[in-house]
Amino acid sequence: MEYGLQSLTLIALIFLFAAFVHGSIGFGFPLVSTPMLALITDLQTAILLTLVPTVLVNLVSIATEGHFFGAFRRHIALALLAMLGTGIGTHVLISSDSEIFKVLLALAILIYLVADRVNIKLEWVRTYPKVSKTIFGISAGLLGGLTNVMAPVLIIYSLESRHAKSDLIQASNFCFLLGKLIQLVMFSMFGQYTMNELSMSPIMYLW
Repeated sequence: MEYGLQSLTLIALIFLFAAFVHGSIGFGFPLVSTPMLALITDLQTAILLTLVPTVLVNLVSIATEGHFFGAFRRHIALALLAMLGTGIGTHVLISSDSEIFKVLLALAILIYLVADRVNIKLEWVRTYPKVSKTIFGISAGLLGGLTNVMAPVLIIYSLESRHAKSDLIQASNFCFLLGKLIQLVMFSMFGQYTMNELSMSPIMYLW
């Protein structure tokens, strides 16, 4: 896909705003950038454009939060499960018309907006921590692979597990980092990630 100067400027502004939000709360770059990009392009292209910037933002966030090795030990299992789910979701995305998942993206954003305001009471999450981690990890990855948005599932899991905000931030960044890496591999394998997106997305983020 070729982009004119107007489109490039708009994409750069979207990335800048999404990076500002992410820096303010510790996560949310793809949550903000994906639906905005999806207004001017298809969902798969929106995800492709955010891949490299999301990896860069996640790496910076993980480093900024500190205590890397402790956070890695606590969240690597959840992140690996999310990576598995992302791989499955990405394969479905590549094999389908991505436009049908825009509705799922809108629903995911709606859930994110109300997740911390609704008293869900999923008692089994703390009663069966390993089972809940598996279910929520794969579900977060699956949603991330299809829509580029994991936050709603991870927030619900964090709230029900009584995790601190710092744990939510680190877990989200680790999950997205591994998820984006597997997406990079899969999009490249299936010939979806062209040199155009590969060269343009980080430039737009740094513009």
